[in-house]
Amino acid sequence: MNPRGFMIATLIAVATGVVLHLMHRPAICSCGRIDLWHGALDSGNSQHIADWYSLSHVIHGFLFYAGTRWLLRRPSIDLRLALAVAIESAWEILENSPFIIDRYRTATIALGYSGDTILNSMSDIGMMTLGFLFAARAPTWLTVIVALALELLALAVIRDNLTLNVLMLTWPIDAVRQWQAAL
Repeated sequence: MNPRGFMIATLIAVATGVVLHLMHRPAICSCGRIDLWHGALDSGNSQHIADWYSLSHVIHGFLFYAGTRWLLRRPSIDLRLALAVAIESAWEILENSPFIIDRYRTATIALGYSGDTILNSMSDIGMMTLGFLFAARAPTWLTVIVALALELLALAVIRDNLTLNVLMLTWPIDAVRQWQAAL
């Protein structure tokens, strides 16, 4: 692999951190500490390094690898990774916009959602990168099994996952919201 794409990906991630700072996103949790894992479903979600939603970002990496492999066969894997980081970074910026924060609050079970910290957004980009690199090395069947396992694990533990997150952001269903809230 050529380091060029990794350098571009790193620069994109750093630029994303700067944009989030300019958007006045907090660097770390207002609680003043940094947790490696925050497993509770409370105001600490999206505030620390990893939480249950980190699994979705790993799956983003699987999907971005598959998409760039299918659509962009000619560019090297490092440049496809840079494109994946750019897409994930764009999502992190959009996700922390007032429009999406309000959408999460009104359409999903994330009633107290206040957006991500910069630390969490950078970790989300890192999780996507890990997923992308895993998918680049693993057989397709294994990547699909891991993706399904991550979706089912999150569904079982927090009644939410990437699939439901996309569904509830784009087409909220009251029955799903009620089922999720019953946790």
